[in-house]
Amino acid sequence: MSPPPDEVQIDPRIRQRRESVVRSRTYKRLRWAGVVVGVVALVALGIGLLHTPLFEAKVVTITGAHPNTPATAILRAAGLAGRPPLVSVDPGADAARVETLPYIASAQISRHWPDGVTVHVTERVPTVVMAGPASSWSTLDGHGRTLAIGPGRPVLPVLVVHGPTGAPIPPAAEGATVGAAANAGLTVARTLPAAFAGQVESVTVAADGTVSLALSSNLTVQLGTVSELQAKYEDVAAIIAHGSLRGARTLDVTVPESPTVGP
Repeated sequence: MSPPPDEVQIDPRIRQRRESVVRSRTYKRLRWAGVVVGVVALVALGIGLLHTPLFEAKVVTITGAHPNTPATAILRAAGLAGRPPLVSVDPGADAARVETLPYIASAQISRHWPDGVTVHVTERVPTVVMAGPASSWSTLDGHGRTLAIGPGRPVLPVLVVHGPTGAPIPPAAEGATVGAAANAGLTVARTLPAAFAGQVESVTVAADGTVSLALSSNLTVQLGTVSELQAKYEDVAAIIAHGSLRGARTLDVTVPESPTVGP
């Protein structure tokens, strides 16, 4: 029986070729699907492996002197107290949290695979103290950051800052920075020369921004503004070294190289 006239006859070889092409395409799709599944499985396995105890931050080393900041506080701030997976340690963000600790000036964190972390810290230098409320004393660094607050006065020069009304301004909270009115006094406190720094008992900033020093010898040094401080320091050091202060109570070096001594 012959096929209907409108039915197209396909050569068996062409049919086989078409079937072969379809099978080849199917195999390629399956092969690519297998590759994708394999890659996903490997990534999942890798992520899972990185979160196992093999890659925890088990060896944490803190370097740099930090006598005023306990190691436990540094570890907590860095998020390393609980031995997190090393892949979860973010050196930049974790170091920034460590730098929020009152005494910490800078922190750098580095990872060491498979299980090590190094935290390097630099502490701020206590420079002055300020009287606070309820007989408390605040320790500040040379840029006005409050490092600690306690009942006893540390052996450091006292910083007294008078605001625009003449009333002394209080220190900032722990970890915060005192107001800009203190800048002149802080500049002096952190630049005092070794020649007489040990004799300075207090640094006072007047309402007009001028600065004076009270020395342990009961001598008051009027520095004026913070311009030409080096020349003013040289005047003070030279006069103290020559011992020409008998009976004097005031040393005025507001005009560099033209100091005056008075009662």
